[in-house]
Amino acid sequence: MQDLQWYPGHMAKTRRLIEENLKFIDVVVEILDARIPFSGRNPNFDDIIKNKPRLLVMNKSDLADKNLTRQWIEAYKEKGLKVIPISCTTGAGINKVTAEARALIQDKIAREKEKGRNRTLKIMMVGIPNVGKSSLINRLIGKASTKTGDRPGVTRGKQWLRLKGDIELLDTPGILPPKFENQEAAKRLAYTGAIKDEIMNTELLAYHLCEYLREAYPELLCARYKLDSINGLEGYEILEKIGRKRGFVISGGEIDMERAANMVLDELRSARIGNITLEKPQKES
Repeated sequence: MQDLQWYPGHMAKTRRLIEENLKFIDVVVEILDARIPFSGRNPNFDDIIKNKPRLLVMNKSDLADKNLTRQWIEAYKEKGLKVIPISCTTGAGINKVTAEARALIQDKIAREKEKGRNRTLKIMMVGIPNVGKSSLINRLIGKASTKTGDRPGVTRGKQWLRLKGDIELLDTPGILPPKFENQEAAKRLAYTGAIKDEIMNTELLAYHLCEYLREAYPELLCARYKLDSINGLEGYEILEKIGRKRGFVISGGEIDMERAANMVLDELRSARIGNITLEKPQKES
């Protein structure tokens, strides 16, 4: 599979926007996709945000493997990071976001109160494209005020938004790293739709996905597509079986592999295959 590179001009601008506004911010809320809790983090954020208090919010937890979500929360907790799972679709966990952000600077708030001041909590929202930042903000403010959509990277520019309870949010567009040093991470981003399908070979991507599911979630894959044993099959062989089961047969008895690939990717993203997380936390030696 060809190496994935992705760094449109608006992402370079977003990095500058984050850096220029950090001095006004109390807490950074970093939104992750719960299905890719490692690959779905821009590794440059640590360098950009540095020691600013940070809350990790794992969105789409309703689509992820609940057992692995718990493992990831514990893994980040061991690194000193506070994590909460949420779902912008169901509303689960949304009411904890601002409370947990405020708790991170409770000492600072208390000192201001002693001086007779009520501190406005200023939160910056960051994340890669397509993790649901705009959906989370809409949930928090109770009405749609940021442009949202299914395609990666639709939010543009800088947006300050006021919430009840003396809270201000700075929304920023999704930002990916300038290049993908870890190509496995790039694939996982592509599986979930964080990278546009147009810039990659979707058939090849689906082959790799089928091989991952063969190892990690064989029962879910077989149940969804009514497959017999898939042990030892290559990704393209599994995809071909899926296409045949779904009747994607074209002239000469061949399978329309592109159609099958698009279907498997769509059904992973919508959790119709099942609740799936695409990576496990690694034990540090």
